Amino acid sequence: MKELRIRLLAGVFVVAGVLSWAGARLWNSVGTLPSVPLAAPVVLALIAVVLVATALSIRARLKAQRERAPEAKGVDPLMAARAVVFGQASALVAALVSGMYGGTGVFLLESLDIPARRDQAIYAGFSVLAGIAVIAAALFLERVCKLPEDDDRNTGAPSAA
Repeated sequence: MKELRIRLLAGVFVVAGVLSWAGARLWNSVGTLPSVPLAAPVVLALIAVVLVATALSIRARLKAQRERAPEAKGVDPLMAARAVVFGQASALVAALVSGMYGGTGVFLLESLDIPARRDQAIYAGFSVLAGIAVIAAALFLERVCKLPEDDDRNTGAPSAA
């Protein structure tokens, strides 16, 4: 499984932000701008919490397994792989959504004197921060689930967690 690249996530964020900013300008010129939902930062923050909780749980189980604790539960490799895939997918979606709300937020900075637009800009800013938290949590989960490097590099033997 390939690791997440921060450059890819940053690229998705920037492209989504620029397209969202341009779309917000266009949409505002023909009518009203769609609102940034209050639930956006809340949902992103909940995803970040789930990812961190999963990473901490897997890390504790791996530590107990390494220390050969008597009642240590092992980590199922398939479960760890699913957790990493969930984290990677969450990070990609969070980069896209954060870029979208970031572009909209930048557009809304032009009209902070209107209370409704100011609230929308605040929601967009919190959405970007929560999206960054999702990305950080996904990277942490990926690092926790990473297999140790092989000692003999030429044998092609798979690593064990």
